[in-house]
Amino acid sequence: MTDGPTDAPARYDFAAAEPRWQQAWNEAACFAAPDVPDGTKPKYYVLEMFPYPSGKIHMGHVRNYTLGDVVARYKRARGHQVMHPMGWDAFGLPAENAARERGTHPAAWTYANIANMRSELKSMGLSLDWAREFATCDPEYYGQQQALFLDFLAAGLVERRRSWVNWDPVDGTVLANEQVIDGKGWRSGAPVEKRELSQWFLAITKFAPQLLEALDTLERWPERVRTMQANWIGRSEGARVRFPLAEPVEGTAEVEVFTTRPDTLYGMSFLAVAAEHPLAAAAAALNPAAADFIAECRSQGTSEAAIEQAEKKGFDTGFRVRHPFIEGATFPVWIANFVLMEYGTGALFGCPAHDQRDLDFARKYGLPVPPVVLPPGEDPAGFSIGKNAWTGDGTLFHSEFLDGLGSEAGKRAAIDALEAKGLGQGVVNWRLRDWGVSRQRYWGCPIPVIHCDDCGIVPVPKDQLPVRLPEDVDFSRPGNPLDHHPSWKHVACPSCGKPGRRETDTFDTFVDSSWYFARFTAPHAKTPLVAEAANGWLPVDQYIGGIEHAILHLLYSRFFTRALSAMGQLETPEPFAGLFTQGMVQHASYKAPDGRWLAPDEVEATPDGGAIEKATGIALTVSRNDKMSKSKRNTIDPGAIISRYGADTARWFILSDNPPERDMEWSEAGVSGAHRFVQRLWRLAATLDQRSGDGEARPLMQATHRTIAAVTAALESFAFNVAVARLHEFANAVESSPAPLEARREAVAVMARLVAPMMPHLAEEIWSILHPGSTDLVAQMPWPEADPALLVAETMTIAVQVLGKLRATLTVPVGISEADLLAQAEVEENVQRAIGGKPIRKRIHVPGRVVNFVV
Repeated sequence: MTDGPTDAPARYDFAAAEPRWQQAWNEAACFAAPDVPDGTKPKYYVLEMFPYPSGKIHMGHVRNYTLGDVVARYKRARGHQVMHPMGWDAFGLPAENAARERGTHPAAWTYANIANMRSELKSMGLSLDWAREFATCDPEYYGQQQALFLDFLAAGLVERRRSWVNWDPVDGTVLANEQVIDGKGWRSGAPVEKRELSQWFLAITKFAPQLLEALDTLERWPERVRTMQANWIGRSEGARVRFPLAEPVEGTAEVEVFTTRPDTLYGMSFLAVAAEHPLAAAAAALNPAAADFIAECRSQGTSEAAIEQAEKKGFDTGFRVRHPFIEGATFPVWIANFVLMEYGTGALFGCPAHDQRDLDFARKYGLPVPPVVLPPGEDPAGFSIGKNAWTGDGTLFHSEFLDGLGSEAGKRAAIDALEAKGLGQGVVNWRLRDWGVSRQRYWGCPIPVIHCDDCGIVPVPKDQLPVRLPEDVDFSRPGNPLDHHPSWKHVACPSCGKPGRRETDTFDTFVDSSWYFARFTAPHAKTPLVAEAANGWLPVDQYIGGIEHAILHLLYSRFFTRALSAMGQLETPEPFAGLFTQGMVQHASYKAPDGRWLAPDEVEATPDGGAIEKATGIALTVSRNDKMSKSKRNTIDPGAIISRYGADTARWFILSDNPPERDMEWSEAGVSGAHRFVQRLWRLAATLDQRSGDGEARPLMQATHRTIAAVTAALESFAFNVAVARLHEFANAVESSPAPLEARREAVAVMARLVAPMMPHLAEEIWSILHPGSTDLVAQMPWPEADPALLVAETMTIAVQVLGKLRATLTVPVGISEADLLAQAEVEENVQRAIGGKPIRKRIHVPGRVVNFVV
């Protein structure tokens, strides 16, 4: 391609073009979705997990929202009625902590962050319906959430009960198990305490069977996410076994245990209870050492990972339980730090030979390890347990009436015997527990109930919603500001009129994000949902977000839609028909010998692939492919990238590097390469008429329509990086084509429409160059259709071999006769040289692929 005239612009001015096209889209209302799908087109609801308003978007946001925007723009072009909304997951402890640290109000901090992030997202050119925007901290939103809670309460899906919780004494709030790190609060670093508090629970366990079974219907979800959900729900078949105490303890006559291995009851060595179990409390009342051990247990991490990694410790209470099958046998009751009150019954029977955790515990305290399951091929006379428990199936032995049975048959026989003795029964157990939603903080949705000494718990009447957060709160004192507000919690009971107290706990922010996708269907309605809109738009056709939300957020959202469906407020029981989990954006990190982390702009690369600190020349340790994080200072500001290169460059690079489900590394070289391609496409359009062409048009037309087909297939399958590669190849074909101007103009016009989902501003700019004076917008154009006639190959390439070695290739017409093909192949110069005048003994032809001469 020749250079353009001197008066032609030298480069694409993205800084001027991108705001201009964003304004044009807004004025044309290109992305506004109707209140209800009208049936003239198929509906398509695209949604990315909405962001927490931290103040600035990061590269993870850029990747997430670019992926969603490609889908939304592509589906519009394919003739769908698309809804693509945006909102803000705006409640939570970070805003409250910011208020304490900065002396500001959480609302002011949050809304200022929203304004900044909204501006940054708009600079990306996302095809969002901003008219549907809301933040979960808007009273108009959380008031409707309160109404939903009251509906759940009336439907029997809410319960208030006392439960043991992790309590952070500095932050003054309940912590999830995952927020307890090495026995300390994840944010405050204070030693965590176990407290028994009255908490609000949503009855998610009522839907456990449905939530598990329906996973098989979610065919457009990643398999690993469905597996993670199934494991979290955790259906298991087993038995509840009642172990009578040898001597009753404070009125307690027995201990109940759930086990999935009743076949191993004859391998029992001990019984263990959680630190919060009533027997533990009874032991503590009798023995100060037991109380000390319980206090130690309550200070450790309570996540499954923390318990698995911690040293197994126990305390012998001195109590004993009788065995359900072995006449006269009793076993010790221990308090153990690996038993949790919230799982099962808070008690387990230890079978060390066939459970590794029990074996580690038994070895530590010198408890018996009797094997009762014989592995296949082992001799019962000589089999014993060493360092590793045998956890597989086998043949039961040393088990009286169970001897000789296989593991599964043994389970059934053991359950039958327990039921006959009245000491147990077969049950299905669930790992899933009801969802505790109480949080002791200010910046959250108030729980709409009033406590009355006479009437008990009284729902706030719906005509008094929303229960608004007070604005005049004091963050100088520790704990929940709602507790010590002078007036907010003091109200009259709606039932009897006597003095009452508002609930000062607020909702877990997972509640806010468990129905927002439904609220987007009618974001300004005076009711939580509008049936016609919700049933018209839901389920979300394509949901996009990080794998870190694979369990809780998705499970809670599925619970909400099932509950709403059960109450008759929603037709769809599942919220998300399709789910895509994108990989993380990574960047190299740089660490100085003194432990300092350096930002990328403080670093200079060295020829050997290393790096030095610019200011000092000190050699740095370079770690590749680290997740971007503030702690390692390896973040890249998307705003700076967009200012320097433009939004389309950032979008193109994000899409081009890897398949979107994999992690990708951000690199300056990659961004520069993407920007060069942006400029290249613009020049291709801007200088199109400066080069003559007198060749055939058909080859370029074929390349054009094959590219349409290839890019369409790639976008349909989320293979965005493949679409990028095909468009690079197409650009090469257009640049090198000798086709006449009109054929090249048509090819570049198709190029503009194909790149539009990925680089929408550039697409509009190219179209305007090709069609000066036109008011058409690519954002409103239909997707190009490939002509089947132009997809059919007219020629094919055949490999020509002699004695199996490649000697030549032939480009021949499709449909050439075998005789003509063999004749052309035989006279090729290199083929003749290889034959060397010898007679051809055999001619082998694999149609469409290869010819081989055997001499």
